[in-house]
Amino acid sequence: MMMENNLMVCRKFMVSLGYWNAGLIFPQEGSRMPRNPLLESALMPQRGLFRFILLAGLAVAAGFLALAIAVPVEPRVPVPLIALFSPGLKLAEFVTPDSGKSFAWTFGWFLRIAIAANAVFYFAIFSLFAYLAGRRRDSG
Repeated sequence: MMMENNLMVCRKFMVSLGYWNAGLIFPQEGSRMPRNPLLESALMPQRGLFRFILLAGLAVAAGFLALAIAVPVEPRVPVPLIALFSPGLKLAEFVTPDSGKSFAWTFGWFLRIAIAANAVFYFAIFSLFAYLAGRRRDSG
């Protein structure tokens, strides 16, 4: 008896909010599901923030990987091809400070500049792909 009462209260609560709409169960019927305000919270990352953090993390990883691949093959591969896949490498060669500091200090700045430039490059590419995928999903 107690189970039935809890189920009815829950069902009445859902119906009163307007989220118990059987026509919206299958997305191929054309209409979008309404957003549930119970799932939105200031503590839970929202879609835009999550997408930004995810794309930034992927961009840093891809930038690091591109630099790791580009450095050993640089002498054998044409410069435009290196600049296409790892623009941070060429940028770091031009921008790295040329001072009387130690080799470790210079190399550290070289890596920082190259990884940051590659991360910005890949973040722009991933953001463009995410934008186009979202636009295609919304229109289709």
